[in-house]
Amino acid sequence: MKNSKRLNYTITMVILAISAVLWILLWFNPGNIMTVEHCTVTTMGPSEASLKMLLEMNPISNMMTGWILMVFAMMLPKLIMPVQYIYERSFKRKRFQLALLFVLGYAMIWVVIGFFMNAIILGSNLVMPNSFVPAILVGIIALVWQFSPLKQRFLNRGHDHGTLAAFGWRAYRDALTFGFKHGVWCVCSGWALMLFPMLLPQGHNAGMLIVAIIMVSEHMEHPQIPRWRFDMRLKLIRVFFAQTKLKLKQAL
Repeated sequence: MKNSKRLNYTITMVILAISAVLWILLWFNPGNIMTVEHCTVTTMGPSEASLKMLLEMNPISNMMTGWILMVFAMMLPKLIMPVQYIYERSFKRKRFQLALLFVLGYAMIWVVIGFFMNAIILGSNLVMPNSFVPAILVGIIALVWQFSPLKQRFLNRGHDHGTLAAFGWRAYRDALTFGFKHGVWCVCSGWALMLFPMLLPQGHNAGMLIVAIIMVSEHMEHPQIPRWRFDMRLKLIRVFFAQTKLKLKQAL
């Protein structure tokens, strides 16, 4: 059954509100969970002692907490349409549970990837502490990947919302599997963009905001033929300016 406009609006506002709260937490950076702390040992070059000191100053629990907060803050807006899709195809009494299972499946993929991402972050800070070089290199890779046909294939797969069972344990299985698949295609398309701001020695928040706009924008685009092309996929910005222009016209 098709969702009412009010229900879709409620889903959108709740998800955006949660995302906004997480952005506020990231902005204040409690416990420096979004930055890598250094010491004089790490500036002397990579060694077992410097690696041990770096790990002591940056516990993996703190790094993973920061990673999870970043993923949810940036990615939750991308889940609005899938959650609405689940609500449309589920019985009322199961909607919320199935939506949570979908988000859980999606998050589990990003959590697993987070361990590898944090290993890269620690490694780059061990070899080149407080350097912009790792971020620049990843930024170049992300730029090439952004225009590649393979990324477009992954983005297209992210729009594939398959059939969901309505009854019994299959409904829960399908919701969780839907989350897994959506997470896989999201990781495959956006891994470089997500890694870039984490490697910045300064300007994490600005980098995350820019990346979030790009990733939400490209999710708003319709599937397209995979091919090399120059397209920054900034539909979110185009929509924002179009809506602002319309509001100003109505006000005048």
